[in-house]
Amino acid sequence: MTDASGAPRVLILADDLIWAERLVGAVAAVPAVPVRVGSLARFESELPSVSAAIVDLTARAYGGIDAVGRASAAGIPTLAVGQHDDHDLRKRALAAGAARVLAYRKLSEDGPAAIATFLQRHVTSPA
Repeated sequence: MTDASGAPRVLILADDLIWAERLVGAVAAVPAVPVRVGSLARFESELPSVSAAIVDLTARAYGGIDAVGRASAAGIPTLAVGQHDDHDLRKRALAAGAARVLAYRKLSEDGPAAIATFLQRHVTSPA
């Protein structure tokens, strides 16, 4: 889904305030429309209204892998983010349906460009 200007709406699930704000800023810089939520219930309720999702895998308030699976089941391309050295979590996120898994460091250094590339590859532009 897009907004009135045609910009994709990107759902962001993150319970850490600092990371949530960084992700919101990176999505807005693309430009895309960030839709931030902090719970799995809100995430699931917003899925029908977005073009893509970003899930912080290391949250305490929800299961990141479960969130990726729910987005994947809804047909929403999902970018997962987590620790660079947690290879098991990365594999589990990919198996759950994440289109990409990026390290926090990559998003800190190059967030808008990484998100723009993800959206270009995984979100169909409106006709």
